Amino acid sequence: MVTQLAKKTYTVDEYLELEVVSDIRNEYRNGEIIPMTGGTPNHTEIAVNLLSILKITLRGKPFRLFSADQRLWIPAVKIHTYPDVMVAPKPLEMQDRRTDTITNPCFIAEVLSKCTQNYDRSEKFAAYRSIPIFQEYLLIDQYRIHVEHHVKTDVNQWLFSEYDDPTVTISLQFVDVQIQIADLYDNIDFTGG
Repeated sequence: MVTQLAKKTYTVDEYLELEVVSDIRNEYRNGEIIPMTGGTPNHTEIAVNLLSILKITLRGKPFRLFSADQRLWIPAVKIHTYPDVMVAPKPLEMQDRRTDTITNPCFIAEVLSKCTQNYDRSEKFAAYRSIPIFQEYLLIDQYRIHVEHHVKTDVNQWLFSEYDDPTVTISLQFVDVQIQIADLYDNIDFTGG
């Protein structure tokens, strides 16, 4: 006879206490703590490429730019997560009683991994859409040239575009910037990772 152990459910406060002393980043999903895996060289470089483009573009504009170390709280679905790239307008809105967790991103990008791509496209995107100010989502494949771009066009309406051509230019809507797909994949080695 196999005995199944019950999963421990954590409160938000318990998670935050554990996260402050944790050696790894963990996502919080409605009471469950899920360890986040480390990234591959391609994953990291694609995120850095996008961060570099956005850092230059956003200079002097009323936005803050964040990498995967910045925690996001999505209260409507009780999720804490660490998007690969995130932009929020100034002033930042923070989780109640926190100075390390934002709540108001307008743009999020995720670099897709084999183990997270389905979640990033479905439940995680649904969670992000519950953020009132959120308006643009970029998913970048790290194993081949492929980018998925979602732009909010109205309440409950999103426009989806996808690109496989490195010569194509994407227009981000939250700020006037054009990004050539090839620039996202600069220095990426698809043969070894």
